[in-house]
Amino acid sequence: MKIYFSCSITGGRSEEGVYQAIVNRLIEAGHEVPTAHLSSPEVMDLEDVVDPVEIFERDMAWIMECDAVVAEVTSPSHGVGYEIAYALGIGKPVFCCYQSGRKVSKIITGNTSPGLEVGSYQGQEEAVSLVMDFIDSLTRDLKTRTSRDY
Repeated sequence: MKIYFSCSITGGRSEEGVYQAIVNRLIEAGHEVPTAHLSSPEVMDLEDVVDPVEIFERDMAWIMECDAVVAEVTSPSHGVGYEIAYALGIGKPVFCCYQSGRKVSKIITGNTSPGLEVGSYQGQEEAVSLVMDFIDSLTRDLKTRTSRDY
């Protein structure tokens, strides 16, 4: 599967270890993650040299091409919120995870949009497990739909 990973860049990087663990596990499982660079400590340097219009167009194209969006939403980010809304608007399944005990926008936690799942985690391992459970359920659903088509 092609997974768009979304996380805070300018809004705070305190969950960077979680970002890296999620992206690494997705790649280890054989998924394509075009936004893997967002988990890197050098992301600010990488993105600073790209024009904002290019970033917008590139990221919207990646969301269109992806099978699902995984967003770590503990640190507030306008960009992540926009990506989530855009993905849901075009019918992409979205999983949002956040660190338990942290304040997260009620627009995320109270959202009843079809295709959106939200989960909280205690630590890095649980975050990875929640993400992989979401991806595994999508894979099972896809296989079930595909087998019915034949």
